[in-house]
Amino acid sequence: MSDENGTGPGSTTPSPGPRPEEIRFFGTTWVDHSGGYALRRAAVGVGSLLAAVAGCLVLRFAYQGLAIADVGAFVNVLVIVMFAVCSAFAFNRMWSGFSERPDPDRQASLRGFLTIGFVGVLAAHALRCLTEAPGEKLRRQEYETAREQYERRTTRRTRNPARKPGTKKKR
Repeated sequence: MSDENGTGPGSTTPSPGPRPEEIRFFGTTWVDHSGGYALRRAAVGVGSLLAAVAGCLVLRFAYQGLAIADVGAFVNVLVIVMFAVCSAFAFNRMWSGFSERPDPDRQASLRGFLTIGFVGVLAAHALRCLTEAPGEKLRRQEYETAREQYERRTTRRTRNPARKPGTKKKR
């Protein structure tokens, strides 16, 4: 959030106060669900689902390559378990990341797991798009909190701060 003056979503006149954070593919249309928000949400959901299916096909071809190479049953099972566990872990991390900000250092250290479990990440995006833009709930809470804090700061200043209570004006 930025406390600088800027333009609100969908308006051309500057509005004071914090501005909403943009979400990838949605910009700030998540605030008032304008600008083709529903169509974008459907497109992101379908795109994520198609990418997950394509990823599964690539993994199947990789597995067939291992079968052709005759690496053994242990390696085949190990590869399947690795992708299944990493996908489940990545799904869980991505799903929880939609409702709370992840720790950047921890997220960087888990980048390998999230890369291997890309099918879980894509599945989480596709499922979240059924109800809202991915990360919308978290950003909406932060935005509303910032707006409330801004309103409290600006409405408190009603009197002249140079004149203190209990002092009389000199003539």
